[in-house]
Amino acid sequence: MAMPRPTVAQTAYGSLTVILSTFAMLLLSQTTSAGWIALVAVVALALGLLVAMTVPTARSRTVAVHRPAATTATATAAEPAPAPVAHHAAGPAGETVGQRAA
Repeated sequence: MAMPRPTVAQTAYGSLTVILSTFAMLLLSQTTSAGWIALVAVVALALGLLVAMTVPTARSRTVAVHRPAATTATATAAEPAPAPVAHHAAGPAGETVGQRAA
């Protein structure tokens, strides 16, 4: 099973989190020991991974067609909704799309 690739937003937020959290933790801790610096780097990487994985991913959106309700006083709920209008694109020599496919 293939792993999905990270989105641009996930990569950006994760990278920014790693950089800023490393910088902040090193400034606040004022450590000079290599062991503590390595620990700060590992914690920052884990935090960046956590942030990147919790960024919402883009979802495919469907567009719903909204037809406004009848606003005239004579319109009743018993009237049927208007039928959709079929559009035909004229091709070469006046053929419609349906005629070209046949």
